[in-house]
This record gives sequence, C-alpha cells and structure tokens, in this order.
Amino acid sequence: MEITWGQALHRNFLGQSPNWYKMLLLAFLVVNPLLFFFVSPFLAGWLLIAEFIFTLGMALKCHPLLPGGLLTLEAIAIGMATADQVKQQLAGNLEVLLLLIFMVAGIFFMKQLLLFMFTRLLLSLRSKVLLSLTFCLAAAFLSAFLDALTVVAVVISVAVGFYQIYHRVSSDPDYAAADPGQRATLDQFRAFLRSLMMQAGVGTALGGVMTMVGEPQNLIIAHAAGWDFAGFFLRMAPVTVPVLLCGILTSLLVERFRLFGYGATLPDAVRAILLQSDREASAQRTRQARLALWIQAAIGLWLIVALALHLAEVGLIGLSVIVLATSLCGVTDEHTIGQAFTEALPFTALLTVFFAIVAVIVEQQLFSPLIAFVLQTEPHAQLSWYYIFNGLLSSISDNVFVGSVFINEAKQAFLQGAIDLPQFELLAVATNTGTNLPSVATPNGQAAFLFLLTSALAPLIRLSYGRMVWMALPFTLVMSLVGFFCIRWLLVPCTEMLLQWGWLTAPAL
Repeated sequence: MEITWGQALHRNFLGQSPNWYKMLLLAFLVVNPLLFFFVSPFLAGWLLIAEFIFTLGMALKCHPLLPGGLLTLEAIAIGMATADQVKQQLAGNLEVLLLLIFMVAGIFFMKQLLLFMFTRLLLSLRSKVLLSLTFCLAAAFLSAFLDALTVVAVVISVAVGFYQIYHRVSSDPDYAAADPGQRATLDQFRAFLRSLMMQAGVGTALGGVMTMVGEPQNLIIAHAAGWDFAGFFLRMAPVTVPVLLCGILTSLLVERFRLFGYGATLPDAVRAILLQSDREASAQRTRQARLALWIQAAIGLWLIVALALHLAEVGLIGLSVIVLATSLCGVTDEHTIGQAFTEALPFTALLTVFFAIVAVIVEQQLFSPLIAFVLQTEPHAQLSWYYIFNGLLSSISDNVFVGSVFINEAKQAFLQGAIDLPQFELLAVATNTGTNLPSVATPNGQAAFLFLLTSALAPLIRLSYGRMVWMALPFTLVMSLVGFFCIRWLLVPCTEMLLQWGWLTAPAL
C-alpha cells in the first residue's frame, strides 16, 4: 500500500536514523529559537553546544554533518551569529581546510607504498610484542607527517585484505575438513587483528600530537600561535616525548601480559595462508608496479622534507604530492583522481560546521565565564585547568571542535591583554595536548578511532564501541596522567631552557 506524504517525509528525514533520534532533533529545532528569543541567548548558545556535542556522540546513528548542519543553519537564521562571522572563521582557518582537502587526497595516491610497508611488517615479525610495538611506532611516525585518519584507513585496508584472504581459503570445504579447530583459529585471528588495529590507533594519537600536521586542530593552534613546523614540535616536546615513551611502555606491557584484550598471536594456519598469498602477489608484481613503489617512497621523502622546512603551506604541499604521484605513476583519468577526495570532503564539511559553532560561541561570549575563571588562577593552575577542560570535553565530543574553541578564547585573552605572550604560548601547548591525549578514551574524541569503529572491518573482527573503550583504557590513563604531570611540572622549565639555548624564538603575532 502506498504510504502517505507525511510518512514519506518522516522516512526521508535523516534516513535510517532511529525514530527517537529524529524526534529528539526536531525537539531541539523547536526549543532553540524559543529559548533564544524569550529566555536567554546565553542559555540558548550553551544548549546549542550541548546538542552539537550530542550529535557527535551519536555519530553511529547518523553522520554529525546532517543534524549538526541543521542546528547550525537554524542558529544562523535566528541571529546567534551571522553568515559573515562564519566566513571570517573559515578565512582564518583556510590552512586547515586545505590540509584536509589536499593532504588526505595526496596520501590516497601513496596507499600502495603504505600497504606494502604494513604487509611486510605483519608477515616478517613473528614476535607479537615486537609486531605490536612496530605497528604502534610506524603509525606514530606516519601520523606525525600525514593525517591520522589516512594512516588508520591504510591499516584497515591491510587488515580487511588479510581477513578476506583467510576467509576465502577457509570457506573451501576441503580446508574446513582438514582444520577441525577452524572456529578457534578464526576467533584467535580476530583477536589478533583487534589488538593490532588498536595499537595502530593509539600510535596515531601518540604521533599526531607531536607535529602541526598530525591532527587538524594542531594546525589551527599552530596558526593562532604563529609557529612553524619545527617550532611546534619543540614547543610540544616537553609533554609529547615523555608521553610517547610511556605509551610505548604501555604497549609492551599490555601485549606481554595479555591485558585488556591484547596479546593474541597470529595463528600458524593463518600465517601460512597469508604468506602463500603474498608470494603469489610478489611474483605477479610487474616492473612498472615496483617502479611506482620507489616513486611513492621518493615522494614521501619530499613530503617530510617540505613539511620540516615549511617550504609552503601544508595544504599546498599536499597538492604537490597529488601532482607528483599522479603524473609519475600514470593516474590520468578524472574518475580515479576524484576518488581521492571522497575520504576528506565529508570531514571537511563537518569542520565547516565546527567553525560556524565557533562563530556562535564568539558572538554570544559563551566561554567568557569559563575563561575568566581560568585566568583568575595562578599561571601554573591556568595550564592545568586548560589541559583538564580540553581533555574532558574532547573525550566526550570531538577534539577538533574543542581545540578550535579554546585556542580562539586564549588568543582573545592575549589580544585583550589579560595574559602575556609567553603564557599564551604555554596555554596553546596545554590546549593541543589536552585535546589529543585524553581524547583516546572514546571513539568520539578521535576521528581515526571513530573511522575504525564505523569501518567494514569492525564487525568482522568483533570490535564494538565498548570493546574499544576497554582496550583504550590503559593508554587513556597513562597518556592523560603523564601529560598532566608534564604540563604541571616540566613544561615551563623545559620551555625556558629551550628559549635560553636559542632553539625557540617568540613568534611575530
């Protein structure tokens, strides 16, 4: 029977999202203007923030761009902020948008090299402890120069490929008859892949916090503070280097003692299947394909050098990677080039919504009481509170959104004379580390974790939301606490020492 127009509209609105979610969002859209016009614009602004954070937390029910975009459109329409203010926020953060658009697309054309590297690692190292540590360190290094989301996407591709190879062989009736313990083998293989994926995910957080291109909010913070690539690394080093070392130690301990779901090894039967498949793929690899790998490796070196020397804006360096990789590896058709942008553009659109929410926060002065509370405390306490607030909010929402808001508020406090330049730079460090380290607590906080949770791999290896939180727990505790102790006791003396040595200079703000 044909449905009514009303039923059709209800089904189209937010698609397959649950009915309760649809009704709740409609309630938000009704309440917001009433509260803004008849009660308090300040309260309406805070309710908008809470609603937006809620949409981020419910990302598995519906991509946040849809409900967040509706809430933002209404906020602009009723006057919480203006379209011109949103434009100013976008113009001030153009470098971040270029990073997401061009850098992620550029790495798409280097996936062959990254897949080859991770495949070599998995099949060459028999020790699970060493393998997990290598995956963690490789993800950390790559995330320091590339986008963490792209690194996780590559590791997911490797894991899915291995799972499909094993599944194809194990589905054969002859193999099933030869391996009576196939169910136990599959469960162990799934546990093995789960631990590797989480180690790689944590690695992206450990490396992503260290450089200005590791996470999108890093670039926002670096731009606000006027830091270049080397300056950003040195500013963060008093916190990020100890956290990295403690994160590596945690990785070793959980694998060695099989804690929190880690420690599963690759079954011998699966290893034999994967090795045979790799030999066949290597035998079929042509000279042209091997040359493409060497070209991509050279482009990777160019990427690292260009970023370290800050030869151009990060997004433009990513564009150069696209041009070089496509030109030298024979990618010439528009359809293939267009595929490279599909991973980045949804998140780029969502980030634009973030900046619209930031415009509302600035216009309604929503964070003024919180910033005033922080600035009334002693300088050391300011750093601690900034780290704590950023960490708590990032663990339940999104670290890009939180980092954007807090660095803008700190910049305004500096421009108004409430804090001096050295204190603003220290607050920038607290903001960056606060948004990057505690946010590993939940998939909401880290875009890479959320991408893993929503990927096609997660159901295959039985990686649920609760299991991700549990497996991330030891790293959450260690990284958050070590980061706090470094902010509290190491940051100031180490920064002063680097300034005395001449390694750091005050930026021209």
